[in-house]
Order: sequence, then structure tokens, then C-alpha cells
Amino acid sequence: MTIIDSPRDELNLLRDLCGGAVALPGDDGYDAARSGFNLSLDQRPAAVVYPADAGEVADVVRAARRLGLRVAGQSTGHNAGPLGDLTGTVLVKTSGMGGVAIDAANRIARVGAGVLWEDVVDAAAPHGLLALHGSSPTVGVAGYSLGGGMGWLARSHGLQTNSLTAIELVTADGDLVRTDAGNDPDLFWALRGGGGNFGIVTALEFRLYEITEVYAGFMVWDWSEAARVLPVYAKWAVTAPDHVTTSFRIMQLPPLPEIPEPIRGRSIVIIDGAVQGDPAVIEPLRALAPEIDTFATMPAPALVRLHQDPEEPMPYKGDTALIDSLPEEAVEALLQMAGPKSGSPLTIVELRQLGGALGRREPGHGAVGGIDAEFVLFLCGMALDADMGAFMTGYMQRLKAALAPWSGQGHYLNFAEEQVDPSLTHDTDTWARLRAVKCRVDPDNVIHANHAI
Repeated sequence: MTIIDSPRDELNLLRDLCGGAVALPGDDGYDAARSGFNLSLDQRPAAVVYPADAGEVADVVRAARRLGLRVAGQSTGHNAGPLGDLTGTVLVKTSGMGGVAIDAANRIARVGAGVLWEDVVDAAAPHGLLALHGSSPTVGVAGYSLGGGMGWLARSHGLQTNSLTAIELVTADGDLVRTDAGNDPDLFWALRGGGGNFGIVTALEFRLYEITEVYAGFMVWDWSEAARVLPVYAKWAVTAPDHVTTSFRIMQLPPLPEIPEPIRGRSIVIIDGAVQGDPAVIEPLRALAPEIDTFATMPAPALVRLHQDPEEPMPYKGDTALIDSLPEEAVEALLQMAGPKSGSPLTIVELRQLGGALGRREPGHGAVGGIDAEFVLFLCGMALDADMGAFMTGYMQRLKAALAPWSGQGHYLNFAEEQVDPSLTHDTDTWARLRAVKCRVDPDNVIHANHAI
């Protein structure tokens, strides 16, 4: 496909397709429209459009092709970094495509491409149902689900992408397609883990689960306790039963008023998670005498805010790695880079517990059936300007290098905030199959996706 810089008068034709909900370079609303969740990114697409429905998405895709442009879908703008240069690309913001419908009898949710996880949790709760939502209420359902989706029920129920039952999308030809296990199963397989490479998703359907209560919460220690807590957690996490999913974080919190007073402005160690079974499973962690312990039985919908992730856009740099094992030597290496005497500038150094259902590939799973590692490492540092961002990036790279002897290749792509080689995440057969589907449905590479195939 030949990419051209289209004249403004041609791009203005997009306004007729989306009722004027279009922002072009130079428009007053362009800077706000092109912004994503990570404010350190400088997205500069040829145009930003806000379609109201799937029909408008199809019109935009067909018009973009005529203009020699590519098309990228985006809802909240989380994980936008891997899109890279958007010159010659129309950015389709699906945030206006809402709607949540709950089929309680069949335990199925149907959502528009712009729906956030909080919307689903609120709609499902009156029916005693819960989705495999993420750790933030303001993350979009679509991108999270297409890339994997690892939440507080992950070790018992697996990745959210494998709970998808149907996906509706607009293909690179501008056709509206519904795919499921019986309708183009290869495309359905590829979308579940292959992300937005195969079209602009307009709606999804997925399974819900009869879960009304969980035993959940968090434990907090001072940063100075990291060397005592992390070794115990690292050993406990790899042998814990499937009914518990947790996260370990070292956090350096700013003195902001919205942060609870006991931890405001402090550097802490925190373990949070959810238990769907015998709560005694966390007793080895409780034996470490946290200064704060909130674990208790709670309504399952409250899990959507358990992690206390930021809900508003902010400027930051992030990085990630898969950790195959975390023996004593690896724990020591991590603490040297992120512990209380390390000089670390990072706001978050996190280990997400894997194993359980996350490590099992079952018949009917999509392209990402599971994750072959013991932990996912996630790093985050504030990036208020370019120099600060470069410093954070350099430090994260050094930390990852220190853990390289115990790290695997590939990534959990939903956490990969920069461009990486996605082929390293998949085995040879899976990558070949993904490429075959991409070549079939988008041979001209019209669809511009993050983590491109």
C-alpha cells in the first residue's frame, strides 16, 4: 500500500462520514483528540475521527483506503506507544461506541468497542455476575481483551481473551464481519491475542462468571522491609493454589492529597490480590506482619478498584519482561536496582503472579492461550519532560538487564508500552498462523495496530 500525505480538503471529506466528529491538524480540538492515556506520547495522526457506530467505521475505512491512508483503532489510548509513527494514518477513536447488554441466563455480556471495564462490572453485578476485568476501571474492554487480559481471577479462570465468544469488526475492505468459533474460526482465533491487527473492532461478546464475593485486599510494609518480604513472596507465589491471584509492588508514592494519609508520600512494599477459596492461603504473607492488612470478604465488583491504578491520563514511561524464575540471586538483583538503597527513580516495580490457569493452553483458546513464565515484571516511572522520560527509560533497561539471566524472551504485550518484536512472544507455528490470517484479511496492511503483525 502506498502511503501519501493527503491534502486537507480531501481529509475534510471524513467530516461528512462522521457527522463532523473529526479533528484534523490545525483544528482547535486536534491536540485533545490525538491524546491518549499516556501524556508523554506525541501522537500525530493524519486525522482523528469519532464514529458513532459500526457503519460509520466502515465508511471511514473505505474513505481512508481511497486516500491512500492507513487506519488505527483506539478507545482509551492505553498501550498506544507501540503504534509508533501515525503519519499517514487515520486514528479511529471508538470511545463513543458504548452500550452494555447482559444476557444473564446465558452469562454473556455484549459491549461496544468504547466500553470501559467499570461499565461492565456495574451492569453485571445486579445479576450476580462478574467479568474477567482488568485492574483499572477506566481501561477499555476491547484492547485489554484482544491483547490477553490478566486480572484478579486470572490464575483460576485464565486470560480474558479466551472468554470472548464473538467479535464484530470492520475489515480492511470496509466490510462488517462477525466472527466466532463457527464463523471464520481462524480469524476468531487470531483476534484473541493477536490484537487489533485484523480490523477495527466495533463490539465484543464474552462470558461472565457467577462470583459475588471474594476474599481480597492488600498488605503494606515500609520500603525498608523489601528484603524481608520479597524472598518469602517469591517462593510462596510459585506454589500457591490456583484460587489466588496476587501482585507484589515496590512503590514510591508522591505526596498527593488523593493518596490515603498512611501511605501518602511514602515508599512502600504492597501485596494485593483476591482469593476464591480458603483464605488461609495468604497466611504465610500475613505472618510477615504488615503494618496495614485490609484482606477481608468483599463484594466481587469492588475488585475493579483494588489495585488503585491511576484513572486519569498521565505522562509516564513503562517497560516489562517475563520472569521465568525468581531464585535468591534474582531477588537480590531486583532489590539492588529497586530496593531502599538503590537510588531507583521508578514509581512502580511490580511482579504479577502467573501460573495456574495462565500457564495452561486449552482446546478452543486463541492465539495467546497462556503465559509461560512465573511472573510478569512491570516498571513505571513519571516522565514530565523528554529528559525525565529518557532517564526513566535508561533505568528500566538497566533493571531489566540485571534480571536478564532469569528472564524469558517475548512479552505480555498488554504491558509492553514501547515497540517490541511480537514474533518473540509466540511460538513458530502460532506466529506463522497469525501472519497467514493477516495476509488473508489485510494483504495491503491498511490496519495500523500496536504490536504489528
